[in-house]
Amino acid sequence: MGIILSIVLGCLAGFCAGKLMKGGGFGLLMNLLLGVLGGALGGWLFGVLGISWGGLVGQLGTAIVGAVLILWVASLLKK
Repeated sequence: MGIILSIVLGCLAGFCAGKLMKGGGFGLLMNLLLGVLGGALGGWLFGVLGISWGGLVGQLGTAIVGAVLILWVASLLKK
């Protein structure tokens, strides 16, 4: 997968994670940034656990899971 598509998926994942967290978001730009980082975290975490979701939808799901984890940890640190 190309770097541009990875960034776009990460941004989309950050947006979705911000909506899922209900008040745990940090604004659109920060959620998008955290989504890109979450995509990398989700891919690494799922690789360690041996979980593999195929296709574009699976990669988006992985990125959303990672972005939600990062937003959750960031909201804990924000308090």
